[in-house]
Amino acid sequence: MTPTKEWQRFFDAHAERYDENPFTQHTEDEVGFFLSLYPISRGATILDVGCGTGRHSIELARRGYQVTGLDISEGMIRVARQKAAEAGVYVQWVHADATDFTLDQSFDAAICLCEGGVGLIEKGQDAEAHDVAIFRNIAAHLKPNGPFVLTALNGYSVIRQMKDEHIHEGRFDPVTMVANYQDEWDLPEGATIMTITERLFIAPEVVRMLKSAGFVVDNVYGGTAGHWAKRFLSLDEVEAMYVCRRR
Repeated sequence: MTPTKEWQRFFDAHAERYDENPFTQHTEDEVGFFLSLYPISRGATILDVGCGTGRHSIELARRGYQVTGLDISEGMIRVARQKAAEAGVYVQWVHADATDFTLDQSFDAAICLCEGGVGLIEKGQDAEAHDVAIFRNIAAHLKPNGPFVLTALNGYSVIRQMKDEHIHEGRFDPVTMVANYQDEWDLPEGATIMTITERLFIAPEVVRMLKSAGFVVDNVYGGTAGHWAKRFLSLDEVEAMYVCRRR
C-alpha cells in the first residue's frame, strides 16, 4: 500500500465509531472559538481539510456558512454525509488526498483540525514535504488574507517523553526527530495496537513551513481538544494551534 492508503484503511474502518472518541465532544465550542479569531461573515465559504465525519463542517453549516469538507477516507465522508442529512444542512463533501487536490473554487477561510491530514505519514515518507504540500494546497484555495486555523501534534510533548533507551531501541532518532514505535490506542471499538511513524515537529518548524507555503502566522496557541483559548502553548499538551492568514 502507498503511505496514504494505510491511513485511509484505518479511518475507513474506524469511521462508524469515530464520534465516540472523547476529543470529538467539544465541537460547538471549537467552532465558536474559530469564529472568534477573525471576522468571518455568515454565508462565507469555508474549506475543512481532513474533515473526518464532518463535525466541524456540519456545525459551521448550521451557523450559516457555505462549507466544503475534504477527506481521504471514503468511510469518513460516508458518515459525514449521513450526519449532514440528519442535521438538515448542506455541505459539499469531497473525497481527496489533502496533499494533492484541486477544487474549482477560492474560499474565504479554511480549517485543518485535530491532525486532519497533517502528520499522517508512513515509514520512509518525507514528513516535511507531506505537510508543506497540504499547506500549499490550502493556500492555493484561499482568497488573499483568508484565515486558516490549524491544530497539529505538539512535538514538544512527545520529545519530553523520549529517553536514551528509546534511541538505542530504534524508537527515536534525535538527528532526524523521527519516532517509530507501537502504541496502544484506546478506541471505542477496543484497545488497538498501532504502529506509529512520526516526525516530531516543534512550533518554530511548523511556523516556518506555514510561512514557506504562503501564510502569515499571527499566533500559536495551545490546541488540545476541550482546552482551546488564547493562551500559551503548554509543553506537555497533545496539540498546538496555528492561527494564520494567507498572504
